[in-house]
Amino acid sequence: MLEFMDYVQSAFYAGSRWNTDNSYASLTAATTNLLDFRTPHGVRLHVSSLSSPNFATSYTLGNKGVVDGSFSFLFSNLGVKVASRSSAVYLGHLVRGYRHLQELRKPEDASAWETVVDEKVVQKRDALLYGRMYLPGSTLEALYLRRLSPSRLLSIRAVSGAQLPHGGTLLAQLQNDQGKYTTEYLCSTDSALLGFRGLYNFGYDPRDENSQLDSSAPAHPWDHKSGRLSVGAEAYFSPMNKSGGLSTGLRFTTLPVHTGIPYTMTLTLNPLMGNLSSSYAVKAGSDLSLCTRFDFNVYSYESDVTIGLELWRRESSTAWARKMLRSAWRNAPRPAGESTFVSSDFVMKQQDATGVIKARMSAAGKASLLWEGRVKELLVSVGAGFDMKSATRALGSVGLEVSYSS
Repeated sequence: MLEFMDYVQSAFYAGSRWNTDNSYASLTAATTNLLDFRTPHGVRLHVSSLSSPNFATSYTLGNKGVVDGSFSFLFSNLGVKVASRSSAVYLGHLVRGYRHLQELRKPEDASAWETVVDEKVVQKRDALLYGRMYLPGSTLEALYLRRLSPSRLLSIRAVSGAQLPHGGTLLAQLQNDQGKYTTEYLCSTDSALLGFRGLYNFGYDPRDENSQLDSSAPAHPWDHKSGRLSVGAEAYFSPMNKSGGLSTGLRFTTLPVHTGIPYTMTLTLNPLMGNLSSSYAVKAGSDLSLCTRFDFNVYSYESDVTIGLELWRRESSTAWARKMLRSAWRNAPRPAGESTFVSSDFVMKQQDATGVIKARMSAAGKASLLWEGRVKELLVSVGAGFDMKSATRALGSVGLEVSYSS
């Protein structure tokens, strides 16, 4: 489950119209969400608040061997308009599951970002500042996001701590999204690391209106109406260590207009390390997703197969309808004595989930089970890890996380 600050950051991306799915870093997002989910360790409590659309705070207290915690703040000049109460947050926005990719869109015109202030034309640049202090180690984490233009995003991440090498590290990343393709440039103070990422989408070009396919023509499995094929790569090099890395991958995923069962196929390769990974994720039903992944190393011939599932449990239509009607009746503005009517279509479209179960198991005997959902006014995550091939430590770890936000 996303922490509250990550949830607000996602709202910032959406509010500034930045597509987080159109990048090489998110190429395997569907598989990662279904198979690499995090299970809680120990007991942890989160208390958060969105005191205004521009400012949020969060406090965390945990007990993983020793008492630890953190406090954080977030500020954005872009007003974030999202539900903040833990009882009202849409659960699907907090739990990352199977990803439905949307149609590509071209960058906005620069004129759309211009406003007039004191008779001067000023270009709007949305920004976000986030800071977090971990206790008792006093490690500091910071993030700065800034939209430089309709197609560019600058992010600077920093970590500072006495126990870290050289006292900390800083990572700067410049992303360029043209819809048809994206590029990313990275620079880190850790070993003077330099990196580049790129992603190219075949087929439909959102910048070219003439590239639209004839609506009367039959849809082809590879055209932009039913699915999208994307190919990308990344490379990085450290002149201090005289070492580097390289990886490449491709993905084909169906789009929401696809009339069949939604699915995503990915293939990634790291030629220097010899790692090959292929995955297949499918949304088998409205509340069920399945995923398999095969990992193989061409040098050692080691391999592993991981399978996982995600099962959502929805509120009954009657219970959800009552909740939405009560909420709309309380919040809808109306003159005294005048009633408010809420259509059943609105009620059904907003039907939320009460919880989700995630499970995974690998051929190596590692397994994990996680339940996340809402209990009254609280958001709860309960998970456990298992080692099926260990007779002495079959139960590896158990954890509970409770979150409340206002």
